[in-house]
Amino acid sequence: MHQINNSCNNQTTKKINTEQIEQIIKAIIAGKYSWACVLILRFCGYNPIDYIPYRTYIRLLKNNCLVENSKSKDREKKEVFDMNSNWIRL
Repeated sequence: MHQINNSCNNQTTKKINTEQIEQIIKAIIAGKYSWACVLILRFCGYNPIDYIPYRTYIRLLKNNCLVENSKSKDREKKEVFDMNSNWIRL
C-alpha cells in the first residue's frame, strides 16, 4: 500500500471573489503594491504578519484602512449636510 502525502491537497484553498479582486486591482492601479500584497495574502487565508514585518504591516493598515474609513465618513457628512430644505420661503 502506498500513501500519497500531498501537502498542497491537504490545505483548503480559498477562492477570491470579484469584489476582492476589484480591491486588489484598485490598489495596483493606485500604485499601492505593498497593500495589494497584503490584500492577496488576506483573501487567500494567510496571515500577512507571517510574511511582512510588523511595523510595515501596521503602517500599511494605517495608511490604507484609516484613509478609506475617513473618506466614507466624509461622504456620510456630506450626505447629512446636503439635505435640501422643505421649508417654504416667503
